[in-house]
Amino acid sequence: MLFWPTVAVLGFTVLACLVIALGTSSTARYEFERNLLQAARQQVVVAPGTGHAPAGGGPVGPPADDHPRGTTRSGGAAAQERPNGRGAAVGLADHPAGKRVVEPGPAAAWWLVEELGEQSGEIMRGPFPDRIDADWAALSGGLSAVTRAVYGVQRADGAGLVRWQLPQERAWLSELGDQLDRLADDWDTLLSDEDSLTSLVVEVAAALVEAGLTLHDCTRDGPAGGVCLTPEAGHRGIVVSWHRHDRMSLQQARGAALDAAVQRTMNAALADLLTQLGFGIVPFGPSGCSLVPVTEQEA
Repeated sequence: MLFWPTVAVLGFTVLACLVIALGTSSTARYEFERNLLQAARQQVVVAPGTGHAPAGGGPVGPPADDHPRGTTRSGGAAAQERPNGRGAAVGLADHPAGKRVVEPGPAAAWWLVEELGEQSGEIMRGPFPDRIDADWAALSGGLSAVTRAVYGVQRADGAGLVRWQLPQERAWLSELGDQLDRLADDWDTLLSDEDSLTSLVVEVAAALVEAGLTLHDCTRDGPAGGVCLTPEAGHRGIVVSWHRHDRMSLQQARGAALDAAVQRTMNAALADLLTQLGFGIVPFGPSGCSLVPVTEQEA
């Protein structure tokens, strides 16, 4: 009856002795490797900012062009090899010059400037965080009528102001540029900085985008609709028309009759909008498109 309890006790004792032996072996191996690492770190000393051993000590490692087997280079410092063949990591000292800190430049703000002709005059007051505060200061301070609120940065000598473009204007020009990138490839050979047709297409596109419309992406030939601006070389102008979604124009999802009706309606709306925006238009084509010609002043 005591056989199985005796076997259990003996088995437990054997397992406990085995665990103790393994733990002792692991602890001894860990302490041995730690002592080797500490000894290697004490032998390798790197002087700050030089990469050479301090006076009185031997060379840290081989020359820069010599890399014998068993040594490594990291950031210009050599690592001493341990007897077991594994290199010990060596920490590098901080650079004596420290971290370079770039001082931020002056922030742009609103200023009250007395403008005399085309030249910016003396800065009267400022800076102000926004234009409302600047205008209010000009009204309440009784400044002269030639005083204007200007956005920019004061010069280092304090004698004048460097005008900056407003963040809203930069965002608007970026948006307008994205819309102009949608123009068809026909414009590539026509656009130039000195051409009046280029100025006209930019003005028309800007007015339409400001009204809330978007240009049709002719470069990618996407399915979405929008306003099409097509150059008309024979009449020296721009043909403005409406491009429906491919689902209506190509797939005829609502029928051909409704597609034609929508085309006429949107072209008529564009003609009315361009007239209200101040552009002279001429009816063009049977579908009611509008031609915006280049005027004599623009030419």
